[in-house]
Amino acid sequence: MSGNASAALDVVIGELVDELGPERVITDRQRRRTYECDGLAAYRVIPGVVVLARGSDDVATAVRACARHSVPFVARGSGTGLSGGALPHSEGVLVVLSQMRSIRDADVDDQRAVVDPGVINLQLTAATSPDGYYFAPDPSSQSVCSIGGNVAENSGGAHCLKYGFTTNHVTGVDLVTPAGEQVEIGGKAPDPPGYDLLGALVGSEGTLGIVTSATVRLTRLPQEVRTLLAAFRSMDDAGAATSAIIAAGVIPAAIEMMDALAIEAAEAAVHCNYPAGAGAVLVVELDGPSPDVAGEFDDVVRLCEAAGSFEVRVAADDDERALIWKGRKSAFAAVGRISPDYIVQDGVIPRTALPLVLRQIAALGESAGVRVANVFHAGDGNLHPLVLFDGSVEGAVDRAEEVAGGILDLCLEHGGSITGEHGVGADKAKHMPRMFTADDLETMQAVRCAFDPEGIANPGKVFPTPRLCGEQPGRHRGAHPLAESGVAEVF
Repeated sequence: MSGNASAALDVVIGELVDELGPERVITDRQRRRTYECDGLAAYRVIPGVVVLARGSDDVATAVRACARHSVPFVARGSGTGLSGGALPHSEGVLVVLSQMRSIRDADVDDQRAVVDPGVINLQLTAATSPDGYYFAPDPSSQSVCSIGGNVAENSGGAHCLKYGFTTNHVTGVDLVTPAGEQVEIGGKAPDPPGYDLLGALVGSEGTLGIVTSATVRLTRLPQEVRTLLAAFRSMDDAGAATSAIIAAGVIPAAIEMMDALAIEAAEAAVHCNYPAGAGAVLVVELDGPSPDVAGEFDDVVRLCEAAGSFEVRVAADDDERALIWKGRKSAFAAVGRISPDYIVQDGVIPRTALPLVLRQIAALGESAGVRVANVFHAGDGNLHPLVLFDGSVEGAVDRAEEVAGGILDLCLEHGGSITGEHGVGADKAKHMPRMFTADDLETMQAVRCAFDPEGIANPGKVFPTPRLCGEQPGRHRGAHPLAESGVAEVF
């Protein structure tokens, strides 16, 4: 830590202790280590100081102190992110929002809820389901991830095929700007006039400020839900079934696919009892009015069998439905049963490119001597390859990272994206120039600078080389000041 940065942080810590109290400001190094990473444990930074916020005023107090002394800050919710988006800053303040967990209002008549950022995703569904409603976005980590984090990363989930991502369910936020001001953007109305600032904020990964409450849509519980598991001999057959289902005009709530290696891991972890000998399985869920579900269900079964499914299982009740989903939703953690280490990748391709890209991923792994387990949202082409390796073996990490990067290259070659729902964060910033031109990136950073001219909100995330707000766009000679200071890395 440089002398000037250290002195500035010391001043901020003193102010925060005075205003919030020592019990809410963590300075002990061992306690700070609790927050050194999010769900992407490969990246670790011990934060300069940790603030445990209990309300929006606490957040504003922390951010104003940072703004006064040009000290960076990072927001953190449950810490379940998979892109290093909540990676702390060693010379900055980590604002932890996990204690802000109140559902302020659940207005089922207007189908809206106002929630604190630390409210757990599934907590909102549990609170509103007795009234016949739920919160539709459902990341696999929904039992532990927070809605503030969902807003920051624009999280998706298994049911995003039919119901969309978090951005489709947020109508307003309370925001603490990087200057420490508290502002309201949007509200319960579905489409407020003016610039779509809310659209810019959702998915901005904490680079435009800190959301201290969110107004979200509540969705009516469907009249009927039917879940089936279809087993196939190969990934190609399962991919063909997926394309046939969508082409037939059927839009299931979810179509999830797992390959043989992912099935093996899930069996070892949760004993989901998927059909023996399956090279791939599809989990298909249909919901809506009973007559519609019945007709669509018959179509899905017929199309799966026509594509080569050798066994179709239908969940008879909620317990069987939960067991089918348990295998899929445990897949990430489950690979720990078959591999000491793994990288969770996240990319998107056109759905019709699934068979070809999956074969190319297999070839990529085979040539590098690396196993890849595939688990993904087949309906919208959002891949989650799990690159398996043993970090104790010399060169294994490098080979795994090479395969992981190659998978993203494949996604881009086929007209896709480097991320579908995990975000860019610290992990994928270096890949952004592969997807966007220099002008694209300059335009995005101009938006960031409009919100955060001092560059203190979650610095070092999303963009490979953050530019100083106020500098002229375009090419420059010599080292960038942020690169010289170690904040930015040039790729």
